[in-house]
Amino acid sequence: MSPKLPDPRNENIMVHVGGRLVPRADATVSVFDSSVQGGDGVWEGLRVYDGRIFRLDAHLDRMFASAKAMAFAEVPTRAEIKKAIFETLEANGMRDNTHIRLTLTRGMKVTSGMDPRLNQYGPCLIVLAEWKAPVYSSDGIRLITSAVRRNTPECIDSKIHHNNLINNILAKIEANAAGAHDALMLDVDGFVSETNATNVFFIRNGELLTPQADSCLPGITRSVVLELGPRLDIPTIVRRISLAEVYAADEMFTTGTMGELAPVFEIDGRTIGDGKKGPLTGKLQEAYAERTAREGEPLPF
Repeated sequence: MSPKLPDPRNENIMVHVGGRLVPRADATVSVFDSSVQGGDGVWEGLRVYDGRIFRLDAHLDRMFASAKAMAFAEVPTRAEIKKAIFETLEANGMRDNTHIRLTLTRGMKVTSGMDPRLNQYGPCLIVLAEWKAPVYSSDGIRLITSAVRRNTPECIDSKIHHNNLINNILAKIEANAAGAHDALMLDVDGFVSETNATNVFFIRNGELLTPQADSCLPGITRSVVLELGPRLDIPTIVRRISLAEVYAADEMFTTGTMGELAPVFEIDGRTIGDGKKGPLTGKLQEAYAERTAREGEPLPF
C-alpha cells in the first residue's frame, strides 16, 4: 500500500508535540500516552482564514471545559496553547487555507492501566496544522442513516469533545460501505442528532431547524449559524427533529470547522428539495464566508 497525501505540501510539515516542534516523521507520542491506551484526550478543530484563526477563544473555552469535565490536571494556560499554535503556523508558513487539529491528552502513564493516577507526567499538547481546504464538495453531499446510535448523556455527554471517537467511526464505516459521504446519526429515542462528523440543519417552509444539543456536540460553526439565522430574518428553531421531517425538508446542510456549510442533496435514497443547494443554504453560506473573512484572532507574524 502506497500512502498518498491529499495535499503533498503536508509531507514535510512541522508539528508541535509535548512542547517541541518536530518534523512530521518524528511527530509521535509514547505508547504509554493516555490517548493511545484509552482515547483519553480532548481535541478541537480550528481553521485559519487570511491570517486569522476563526473563533479561537471559543474553541479554547470548549477545550478547557472538556478537560475539566475529564478531570485533567496541570492543563496548559490559554497563553501557552496560543503560543504553541502560533509557533506551529509560523514554522510552516501557514496563514490561510489551513486546518488545525489541537489535541490535549492526559499524558503519559507510569505503567499501563485505566487509573488517571498513573498519569504522573502532565498532559501532552499536540498542534497539528495542515494545508487543508474544506473537505466537502460545494456541489453537496449524500448521506445515509446509521444503525449506530449517538451516545446519550446517560452514557457519555456529547458536550465533552473527547478523543474516543469509536461511536462516530462505526457510523462512518457504514457510510463508506453504502458509498455515501457521511452518516446521519439518531439518538436513542430515534430523533436526529448529528452526522458522524458534523452538526445538521434543515429548512422547511422558510424556517431553519436544528436538533437540540443533547446527544450531539454544540458545535462552534453551529453556534455561528444560529446567530446568522435571525440576523438574516430566517426563523430559527432548536428542537427535536424526526427522520420523516428530514426526508420532507426543503433544504439540508451540515456544519463544522472542517467542512464549513455543506449542502445535502440526498439521504437514504430520498432527494432533499430539488436535489441541489437551496437558496437559504446559499444565503447562509455567503454570510458565514463574510464572517470568517473579517473575524478571528490575527496571527502575530
